[in-house]
Amino acid sequence: MQPCKTFPLGAIKRSTNAHVNCRSMQTLFSLVESPFHPDFSALCQRLGIATERFDSARNLHRALQKQPPDFFLGEFIYGWGNNYAGANVSNLDVTIRTLHRFAPQAKIIVFMHPREEDHIGKLLELFPIHAVLTYPVSEQAMQAALQSTT
Repeated sequence: MQPCKTFPLGAIKRSTNAHVNCRSMQTLFSLVESPFHPDFSALCQRLGIATERFDSARNLHRALQKQPPDFFLGEFIYGWGNNYAGANVSNLDVTIRTLHRFAPQAKIIVFMHPREEDHIGKLLELFPIHAVLTYPVSEQAMQAALQSTT
């Protein structure tokens, strides 16, 4: 049996179970760009999911090349005219494209504020998203998203 890659990969915060063999544990990469992002590391630990939190998309993208996660969690922030051609609709577009390249099997979970509800459809038109959870996100909603197979 070949050993698999393990953490850490340059994240700002590591879970206590970060050096467990990845054959027996799933992984979740979380991009934390706002103070609203809840910490579900205790839930993930109970579910046998190693968590890795990143404070920048650049660090996350580097880590994706080394260790593809089973889950990605990010907060949707609509981009009000944030680029020249209008190709990106949010802060997550580039990261999701990178995920598709290096971790195509990863389930993408998106948090959003209720005020962004009118715009989340634009992201859903571009990418397959496993779950969209609206703030405030309950532990039960997060657990359902992590355990859902569809």
